[in-house]
Amino acid sequence: MSGALLYAIAGVLLFAAGAAGVVLLDHLLRRVLAFNIMGSGACLVLVGLAQRNGIPDPVPQAMVLTGIVVAVAATGLALALIRRLHAQTGHADGKTEEERVKGETGAGCSLPASHSVAGRGDD
Repeated sequence: MSGALLYAIAGVLLFAAGAAGVVLLDHLLRRVLAFNIMGSGACLVLVGLAQRNGIPDPVPQAMVLTGIVVAVAATGLALALIRRLHAQTGHADGKTEEERVKGETGAGCSLPASHSVAGRGDD
């Protein structure tokens, strides 16, 4: 197994882990981090497979360098938008108020404030 193939396999694994994080995670900050992991995996695949007769090809390497710059800018924009959303709503999970209320009452294990142990005050 060559070093280039090892880079490509590691890139595919990182891409799959990042894609799973983007799909499965609710918190927006974690989704941005998973998206960055996914992008790093794509860069590793490009660098690992970018060879002609054992000589590294500079065109995919230039594409990876450009992709890294774009990823940094996109991450900065995404973090600024998440911070703005958190400042306006108090939450950074991307759910609407209806989804949040539905999730709390749909589970059946949340108690009203009048029945909570900590909120009684008659001790």
